[in-house]
Amino acid sequence: MFNFRLDIVIDYLPFFLKGAMMTVAVSLAGIGIGAVLGLFIGFGKMSPLAMVRFPFVWYINFFRGTPLFVQLLLIHFGVMPLFISPPSALASLVVTLSLNAAAYMAEIFRAGIQSIDRGQMEAARSLGMTKFQAYRYVILPQAFKRMIPPLGNEFIILLKDSSLGAVIAAPELMYWGRAAASQYFKVWEPYLAVAMIYLILTLSLTYLLNYIERRLKTE
Repeated sequence: MFNFRLDIVIDYLPFFLKGAMMTVAVSLAGIGIGAVLGLFIGFGKMSPLAMVRFPFVWYINFFRGTPLFVQLLLIHFGVMPLFISPPSALASLVVTLSLNAAAYMAEIFRAGIQSIDRGQMEAARSLGMTKFQAYRYVILPQAFKRMIPPLGNEFIILLKDSSLGAVIAAPELMYWGRAAASQYFKVWEPYLAVAMIYLILTLSLTYLLNYIERRLKTE
């Protein structure tokens, strides 16, 4: 007979909440760093020069075409030891999430920018703006409204993908779920609790992004 032990969830709840906060923190760091890198990579891919585009195109191809799990192992066990000894699991997770998110966000930025009519750039330049000013004050504000849904989806995906950090012992939410399962030799209680916390986080983000999108449409 199935016996659900609520006491396991209660005992580990402080650790689950601590892990959830760490999950949100590494996801925010990943999406923030990824956005900066992604904008740079997106502009690089839009370069009219093939030699300039080449490394950016293949950066995107590599990080979009290989599993995040493989990227995490390569960075934690191969790249990070070159800079930190011993490598930090949290640092490896943030770096991996950032680099992976940058590839996807580069395409989001590129698509958003190219969706703006070219006449907007020409009008801005005719008013005496530099190309940088035109992008900053005219193109990007308009493109950003169109990019909110895919950027929000990328954040939600990144939040869930951060669970792979448990493999390298990064103390995020899934790590504590595995710890509880190992201690009590139970599967349903810790993993259902972890699943519910992930569900709460993703649904909260979805509602927040929908609210932001509605507000921007009315402005």
